[in-house]
Amino acid sequence: MPSSAPDPLLLQLGSHRWLVPLLADLAAHRGARFVELLHRLTLSRDSLTRTLNAAAAQGWVQRNPGHGHPLRPEYILTEAGKAAAARAATIAEAQGAIGLPPGGTTRWSLPLVAGIGAGHDRFNALSRLLAPATPRALSQGLATLGEQGLVRREVIDMRPPTSLYGLTGKGRVLAEACTI
Repeated sequence: MPSSAPDPLLLQLGSHRWLVPLLADLAAHRGARFVELLHRLTLSRDSLTRTLNAAAAQGWVQRNPGHGHPLRPEYILTEAGKAAAARAATIAEAQGAIGLPPGGTTRWSLPLVAGIGAGHDRFNALSRLLAPATPRALSQGLATLGEQGLVRREVIDMRPPTSLYGLTGKGRVLAEACTI
């Protein structure tokens, strides 16, 4: 029987497309200055600022109180952030192994992959599992996952027609990383 509740940490990690690469980078380098993150993650200043703010709001990242100039801050992981970063690093490694670029997921990509991997193979089952997600967000997430070669959709000829979703080989790699 599929699980009935999504993993809260996975939902938090998926809440912003750059959280996983940011946390994985901070874990790998034991902190980093803003400009270093900009160059390594190759994203805009605004995106990095929003991502850092999101990570700080979760209690995962803080400015290093004993380092740097106020205009050149260094960011480090908090104790809670270290656990989230370990999971993010596993996911980022799996994304790299299957050729998915950093930041290449939507907000609901990781929970959708984990949900399908847990046996939720119909749209309504995924909708119930990921209740805060709108049907439009789920449809777009599933379409994106299909384009990325992570999810396959099978249309069953019934009255009314129904769709079943399954993971491809690459999707299973990512689902395994999401459920560790």
